[in-house]
Amino acid sequence: MIAYISGTVADVGLDYLVVDNQGIGYQIFYPRPETIKQNETIVIHTYQHVREDAIVLFGFENKQELSVFMQLISVKGVGPKTGLAILSKSSSDELIRAVDQEDIAYLKKLPGIGAKTASQILLDLRGKFVADTSQKASKVSPVVDEALQALIDLGFKRNEVNSIKNELSLDSNSELSELIRKGLQLLNSRKRG
Repeated sequence: MIAYISGTVADVGLDYLVVDNQGIGYQIFYPRPETIKQNETIVIHTYQHVREDAIVLFGFENKQELSVFMQLISVKGVGPKTGLAILSKSSSDELIRAVDQEDIAYLKKLPGIGAKTASQILLDLRGKFVADTSQKASKVSPVVDEALQALIDLGFKRNEVNSIKNELSLDSNSELSELIRKGLQLLNSRKRG
């Protein structure tokens, strides 16, 4: 089982990335490849799916997204391709919220999900995400999310920006400009270090 792959992004497709790890290119199906840039250094958490005719890798930005994907594909009628399509249109947090609040209308809007599958997702996953959400003791405030997005818009890589999320969350009462300034300092000091 391949738990994660780190390397340089050699190619970005419509629904996949090719990650070069020591001269070997791994094709990894990824929910939002448009957020990744070619030649970016990346760590992707993976799920290895073995079929009769292929061994396929599905990759995710973090362990929570991988965990949500694993829960999704445990639902009757939801395979890895459908699970990936769902996460391409919904963040793991939004999906957890939809399941916790039994928001069947939200689930039915997701690709490959009809009324029957949406009901099955609620039936199978209700209460399963409690452990995941309780680990996130403090929810990231909207101003912190805005600051993180601003840093991505300035050209920083999503993985770099996510690595400072917890530190910025400690100052969630600060102004947006102050959080962006602090984020820039943290990111620049890590690049130097």
